[in-house]
Amino acid sequence: MNTIEATVKTDSGGKYVRQLCKHWSHKLETQVEGDTGTVTFPTAVATMAADETGIAIAITGEDRAEVEKLTGVVANHIDRFAFREAPLTYEWSWREA
Repeated sequence: MNTIEATVKTDSGGKYVRQLCKHWSHKLETQVEGDTGTVTFPTAVATMAADETGIAIAITGEDRAEVEKLTGVVANHIDRFAFREAPLTYEWSWREA
């Protein structure tokens, strides 16, 4: 499995996680509990956990290229919800197995 992670600084992380999961729930399987959300894409799973400093994001899947492609999809969607403070800074790094 390939996992890429980022931490995004924002004061409204919980709000954005909930909005994003609700947005994607129309087409994808999502779960949200408090400030934590999971979105199951056809090729990977994105998990997001917010706290008072921001959002921790992890995207995991078999195909490294597909996982990397989803970094842009997730970041773009969060930035849409965070339009007042966008673009946010995403520093992605691969988790070593």
